[in-house]
Amino acid sequence: MTKLLEDKKYHFLFPLIKAIAKALGSNCEVVLHDLYDVGHSIVAIENGHITGRKVGDSSTNLGLEALRKGAEDSDILNYMSTTKDGKTLRSSSIYIRNEDGLAIGSICINYNITDFLMVSKVLNDFITTEKKVDETFSTDINDVMEQLLKEAADYVGKPVPFMSKEDKLNVIDFLDNKGIFMVKRSIERVALFLDVSKFTIYNYLDEIRLKKGDNKPI
Repeated sequence: MTKLLEDKKYHFLFPLIKAIAKALGSNCEVVLHDLYDVGHSIVAIENGHITGRKVGDSSTNLGLEALRKGAEDSDILNYMSTTKDGKTLRSSSIYIRNEDGLAIGSICINYNITDFLMVSKVLNDFITTEKKVDETFSTDINDVMEQLLKEAADYVGKPVPFMSKEDKLNVIDFLDNKGIFMVKRSIERVALFLDVSKFTIYNYLDEIRLKKGDNKPI
């Protein structure tokens, strides 16, 4: 029996690491280290296939560092590490300390997240889009027009009563580019929105399209 486990108060650690491994499944390696013997520190291990280690194998560099730091707080939680064969692990190392605060052992939990990272990459590739576009989904074209009118006012940045002719031309230009005038009776709705006559809307459209050299019929 190793020095760490000669003390009966540490005997609960064996069933503890078994319980953790059972709870988290075969992708979770749980290791108990006795740091009195860093060359053969592993005294218990569950799911050792993850790192390829077994009872009697050595400490890691983190165990050596904990010993070197003495009584300093050296627990390391939720860090990423990589095995020799390329598995990515999400790990935590908790150190067992004696009455003087010195690390004499540790419990290390290494969860193999390699498959999760692969799935995450596939999902990210699937949900990644080139750009965000505002699109109004409705069963009524009038709802679509109302949303476009709101966007036009936001684009100009003024309430209708404070809009100049230039502002209203900008509104018409915005709406024309959005295709609102493809909708039947849209001229009347835009005229009502801007508090002008429908003939004014026609004139504004003619003025805008003339500047653009756009001869599309209204």
